[in-house]
Amino acid sequence: MGEERSATRAFVLHPEIKSDHMRRDAQAALDEGVSLAHALPELDVVGAEVIRLPKVHPGMLFGKGKIKEIGDWLEETEAGLVLIDGPVSPVQQRNLEKEWGVKLLDRTGLILEIFSDRARTREGVLQVEMAALSYQRTRLVRAWTHLERQRGGLGFVGGPGETQIEADRRAIDLQLNRLKKSLEKVVKTRELHRKARAKVPFPIVALVGYTNAGKSTLFNRLTGADVMAKDMLFATLDPTMRRVELESGDEVILSDTVGFISELPTQLVAAFSATLEEVLEADVILHVRDISHAQTDAQNRSVKATLQQLKVDPDVPMIEVLNKIDLLPEEDANYLRATKGSDDTTFPISAVTGQGLDALLEEVANQLKGQTREVTLTLDWAQGGAQSWLQREAVIQSEKQTDTGWTLDIRWTPVQQAKFEKQFPDAFNDA
Repeated sequence: MGEERSATRAFVLHPEIKSDHMRRDAQAALDEGVSLAHALPELDVVGAEVIRLPKVHPGMLFGKGKIKEIGDWLEETEAGLVLIDGPVSPVQQRNLEKEWGVKLLDRTGLILEIFSDRARTREGVLQVEMAALSYQRTRLVRAWTHLERQRGGLGFVGGPGETQIEADRRAIDLQLNRLKKSLEKVVKTRELHRKARAKVPFPIVALVGYTNAGKSTLFNRLTGADVMAKDMLFATLDPTMRRVELESGDEVILSDTVGFISELPTQLVAAFSATLEEVLEADVILHVRDISHAQTDAQNRSVKATLQQLKVDPDVPMIEVLNKIDLLPEEDANYLRATKGSDDTTFPISAVTGQGLDALLEEVANQLKGQTREVTLTLDWAQGGAQSWLQREAVIQSEKQTDTGWTLDIRWTPVQQAKFEKQFPDAFNDA
């Protein structure tokens, strides 16, 4: 009973603005907004509606008649929070909260709240808080309770003292400065860890995809790890890495990452580019798609756009993994498209049943083998640092000492070769 009383009753609205030519399918966008709300356990969704607008009203977002109609819905459902799946200006937020007598969150605020609730690493927590502070700085309409919170989440949707207007810009700026200093220390530590990881002689295979596409379920199946894999948006936030041995005997580092989402707030793309660094350094990318989802093509476009934003090297091999094939009947158009496709880099699978995984892993091994090349290097005694680097990378196939130094047979990936050439520009020669 206590839990029911503490849940916040939320009503989700998706404004469909006729003048927005880039707008998403209204019902699919509303469904995603509801899924976002379900990702926060303290929210109880009591209603959801698409609101069609000929134009945006600057001060109130909606027209008077629609505001009255929505107000009646909120009263009937006893909702205490309105979630608007789209941008809402600070002025619109204040006016609508006053008009309806409820709290209001736009899409960015809700995603920030979810990210804060999900962040696990110290850097992830700091980055979310900084993004949230920057976002909230112009919205000082209620207490800044999360500065001293005792739970996960940012405190936008509830918590003690929420009706007291205690926070001001100076408090936020002081907190931002503190966070920046903390983040600098954490980033330095992460950089050391990254350098240590770079010495591991295994290629990185990164899982990317739209949120809830089944990346974590696939990760768990391949690694035996217990990463949270729930049917909700943003179930995974911070990247998780595990070593996996392929059938070929090759070992790789598999990296599970945060799910992408359409219209991800720009400040979050920037804030999380560091936590997605495994994608930027990947030797192979597995793009996991939910082929059973009605909006699978739109999700595909959104992921590709986000990868471009992150400046992922287009030359890195990308394998399309069409997941959840088990949820489709065999006569479904998406099933036929997935299973009858002629594209050698497209693989239908089920992370739940294991269907198609052997073929997928074989392709991963093929992609990695296709990238490796063999060269012979001749180093003199003065280039001991280069020889030590090659030993740490475990790329030396055979080594012979000569009167002047070493003759080394090397097998490496282009990524490893590029790192070596950058660090030891005078040492490389292709004999």
